[in-house]
Amino acid sequence: MEKPTERTAGRELKEATFPLISEIRDLVQKARLAVAQNVNTIQVVTNFEIGRRIVEHEQQGDPKAGYGKQTIQELSRQLTEEFGRGFSKRNLEYMRRFYLEYCETAPGVVSGASDAAVSVGQPIAQIPSAQFTSRFALSWSHYVFLMNIGNRDERQFYEIEAQQSTWSLSELKRQFNTGLYERLALSRDKSGVRALACTGHVIEKPQDMLKDPYVLEFLGLEEKARYSENDLESAIIDKLEMFLLELGKGFLFEARQKRLTFDADHYFVDLVFYNRILRCYVLIDLKIGRITHSDLGQMQMYVNYYDRKVKFDDENPTVGILLCKTKNDALVELTLPKDANVYASRYQVYLPSKEELKKRLLEWSEDAPGTE
Repeated sequence: MEKPTERTAGRELKEATFPLISEIRDLVQKARLAVAQNVNTIQVVTNFEIGRRIVEHEQQGDPKAGYGKQTIQELSRQLTEEFGRGFSKRNLEYMRRFYLEYCETAPGVVSGASDAAVSVGQPIAQIPSAQFTSRFALSWSHYVFLMNIGNRDERQFYEIEAQQSTWSLSELKRQFNTGLYERLALSRDKSGVRALACTGHVIEKPQDMLKDPYVLEFLGLEEKARYSENDLESAIIDKLEMFLLELGKGFLFEARQKRLTFDADHYFVDLVFYNRILRCYVLIDLKIGRITHSDLGQMQMYVNYYDRKVKFDDENPTVGILLCKTKNDALVELTLPKDANVYASRYQVYLPSKEELKKRLLEWSEDAPGTE
């Protein structure tokens, strides 16, 4: 009887300490994350201050002073000799450029800053971390990538999105390479495009979450290969995390092949999501070919069913999206009533041409209405 008693006691002790282990694990993980974030912030701030000192040395009181390549080269040699990697000529040039790009909005440099602001040249160790964390929330690698985006509005958009959505560097690069800025801008008027640069991608109505096209290159499907709608759906489920990122902010996955039954007839919605920002269901049907008026009518039926049978009274109307390889805008406009919450968007399984998207955006901006 003694051994079972010991086992029972051990099990009870384990169960009793489990909440403690969970709490300590959470504490350690948060502490490590905070340390990593602080180290990242200190690196970015240090590089900003190095850039400041390089610029001030070059100017020597002359705000129009030129760029001293010899100064950078000598700095690189001496700092690398003393501290090792991280002080290449190219990296020091980025630090100098980083200061010039961000000096107007960094703490302590903003014109008209309050007495509580950081003073120029204040030791980094004495700077309240919250002040710089709020301005420099990304890693140095993120900022190096952003500085290579020539369009200032586009760069600011990606910086805001990377910060708000906590994109990794690889995700930031993917969003840039898929032309997220251009794809969102092409669906807005001029004031909407300006808002992208100032506030990032803000979702207030169903149209705000739409993209055309959706880029699904991560599925690994060849553009010219034959695949069925079931193959496309299975590939999306296999790469669901990436698909959610492509859909955008606030999406939660609920179901695949959701069955709806009317009398003895069964219908199946390919994918069901919920958007917590808009507080509505989002139904997606996949079409590998050209959509027809019957496809649109069927999606309208799905939306009506969810609005009448599934959603709560305090939730917003359901949104239906037909994700198709090709679409006919005239067909969509003529088939659906003006107040329909059903939309058709194209998808493509290859990366778009950034140059082509930029060209389309330029042509659109010359013709699009909008207040200046």
